[in-house]
Amino acid sequence: MTADGRFYITTAIPYVNAAPHLGHALELVQADVLARHRRLRGQPVRFLTGTDDNALKNVAAARAAGVDVRTFVDDNAARFAALRDPLSLSFDDFIRTSADPRHPVGVARLWRECAATGDFYRRRYEGLYCAGCEQFYPEAELPDGLCPEHRVAPEPVAEENWFFRLSRYTDRLLDILETGQVRVEPAVRRNEVLAFVRAGLADFSVSRPAARASGWGIPVPGDPGQVVYVWWDALTNYVTALGYGTDEPGYERWWVGSAERVHVIGKGIVRFHAVYWLALLLSAGLPLPTAVFVHDYLTVDRVKLAKSAGNAVDPTGLVDRYGVDAVRWWLLRDVARVGDTDFTVERLVHRANGDLANGLGNLVNRTLTLVHKYRDGQVPQALHAGEVARLADACAALAGRVDRALDDFDFRAATDALWSVVDEGNRLVEAARPWELARAERARDGSAAERLDAVLASLVGACRVLAVELQPFLPTGAQRLRDQLLAGARVGRPQPAFPRLEQPREE
Repeated sequence: MTADGRFYITTAIPYVNAAPHLGHALELVQADVLARHRRLRGQPVRFLTGTDDNALKNVAAARAAGVDVRTFVDDNAARFAALRDPLSLSFDDFIRTSADPRHPVGVARLWRECAATGDFYRRRYEGLYCAGCEQFYPEAELPDGLCPEHRVAPEPVAEENWFFRLSRYTDRLLDILETGQVRVEPAVRRNEVLAFVRAGLADFSVSRPAARASGWGIPVPGDPGQVVYVWWDALTNYVTALGYGTDEPGYERWWVGSAERVHVIGKGIVRFHAVYWLALLLSAGLPLPTAVFVHDYLTVDRVKLAKSAGNAVDPTGLVDRYGVDAVRWWLLRDVARVGDTDFTVERLVHRANGDLANGLGNLVNRTLTLVHKYRDGQVPQALHAGEVARLADACAALAGRVDRALDDFDFRAATDALWSVVDEGNRLVEAARPWELARAERARDGSAAERLDAVLASLVGACRVLAVELQPFLPTGAQRLRDQLLAGARVGRPQPAFPRLEQPREE
């Protein structure tokens, strides 16, 4: 991590064929933590998210709903943008690929740059097309003849399209991925991408007939009978949102000039970001991203969250009922770095009560109560020595541990680092027993008074460190803690920072 290097971070942009679910919230919250963390460390940050409006599946969903495509897309895109407040998100920009004037000019420019290198050709193609994935699949990648992502049989499609010469870039992509020029984390996803590239890359279709898309999408430059393939269109948003294709300075500042360019995505779209996108950028002679961070899926009863599966969980409704701190904390604390994670409300409530109410909240409440009871709210000036040394050491190591964990895209390790300080603080209270030290102090025991000062000062210092380091993870909860802990020689009165939640009743 460089103290002054620019940090550009993006999420994938989801299709707007349905309302957002908790899986979308996971990706948004993960990216938000990374953005807030870098801002906390003093780096210039730009955080982009948005919606993929131009997919054929959006057109199909609008038809099924009996709604005009523009109205349908606008309404669902607004639902994604509206996640900002309930999830306490801090994105700097929100791009919509069908409505943002920056986008089509940038897509056209990238197309022309790749065309100039001779990387396009037109041919007729027959294949098996999954509308859910918006991609053709070779039969070898269809277990039991079904899409591995959606478990439905792809549709046979025959059409004439523009193709991109992906095969030209096999060796360069291998070198880029093997040397870590572009990091793919975690390692299991990097290995999957490498295996895919080593097996040999086939050229892929990068346009669709405008008639099949009902004219929805961005026309291919010089060929209005074709629209740009939605994945080409969507991937380009990472640069079009910065003004690529216009005179805006954002592209040079945040894409060319950033020390790190990070994409946060789900495992189902790794090859698009770590293979196809890199090849398009290589073709156009543009800088590559520096990292692709990949999360696995959320499930309910071991089935991936999806509207089609009937198990979608509404993140806004969840926040309305249990609060943003509980929702964000479960997403960051319980979701596995590798492997899908099953969601239940009971697990969310259990985690919030155990960690936030009983753990951190209890530590801060005890600390403030003790300082007011024994030192009239005044923070003692005391050396961190003896029995408080372990807590002081844990606090001193915390920032570095969080930095390393988030650099590895490991939110469990980052929250473990926070909790090592919480546990050490609560352990100190139980071991030092400040109430007994106070009784000894009243009995004129000078050493007890010194020990009590050291314990209270160490606890306040630890709570203040936690309130700072917690900000990227729980911005609203951390602010409540800071409002109580203050920053000077006094502390405020204790207030419940994280209320206990009730488990849902069985119906």
